[in-house]
Amino acid sequence: MDLDQLHTFLEIVRLKSFSKAAQTCFRTQPAISAQVRQLEQELNSALFDRLGTRIALTPAGRIFADYAFQILELRKQAQDAINELERAPRGELVIAANEATCIYVLPRVFSQYKENFPKVQLQVERSYGTRIVDAVVENQADFGITQLPVADKRLQVVRVFADEIKLVAPVGHPLASRESVSARELVSFPLLLPKSGTTRTRLNEWLDTLEQDLNVSMELDATEMIKRFVLAGLGLSFLASAHFQEEVDSGKLAGISLGPERMTRSVGLIYRKDKALSKAALGFVQVILDHAEDEPPVAKLTSGH
Repeated sequence: MDLDQLHTFLEIVRLKSFSKAAQTCFRTQPAISAQVRQLEQELNSALFDRLGTRIALTPAGRIFADYAFQILELRKQAQDAINELERAPRGELVIAANEATCIYVLPRVFSQYKENFPKVQLQVERSYGTRIVDAVVENQADFGITQLPVADKRLQVVRVFADEIKLVAPVGHPLASRESVSARELVSFPLLLPKSGTTRTRLNEWLDTLEQDLNVSMELDATEMIKRFVLAGLGLSFLASAHFQEEVDSGKLAGISLGPERMTRSVGLIYRKDKALSKAALGFVQVILDHAEDEPPVAKLTSGH
């Protein structure tokens, strides 16, 4: 049983004639009769009574006509819903991102996105490092925003953000006016290190030769907590420059480059290569890139694959 057979059957019912149905269906009358016979064989019941030159539905035919109409109507509704989805996308997108991205990137992105796609629900899955990658790979999230590089070949990576990881100090601290600082110069100061993540891994490498001499006062897992503790004079820390630019602009914190070479980071949007992107999903990628183009030069965003 297929949809074409149902359409043919309902045309016969509507026109009360095999020959007229053959014309509207652009088929020969024998072909129309063959389709009805196939339906009757599958249903194991006659659908029409042949009364000379007239036809009438059998009781089974009347029952089947109701269901056939419902089936074709559901098909039409499904097609209409899909067409409407293209015109006005709806549904849900899940984005996995760390706490800092949720605070400093996504609000502006979401605001623009909701203007373009008001019927799409956005859900944030707060996560860190490899967990973001895992969430996308395991299809628990549609997109991830994470620090690069990401080596998983199952993922498409769009580089969208580049900035610098800096030492964070209160204004007035002895190091606050420095343009750069070496790892050895931090030995005498308490440090507040990020608890985990790609930045922590890179800092461990930068501080590696001095591990026994360092004064690691605390390990913290939230950007806002790190900033508040630094402001309270509890120690120096390390953050991406974009995450404390507001405090620098207001004269509360200072950012000092790490030497001898600056430590830069790239952030990318990731999603599965084998996942078909809906219009709503493609719209999210575009908004991310639009947002990237609006970033200031200090954290200039570039796009690419």
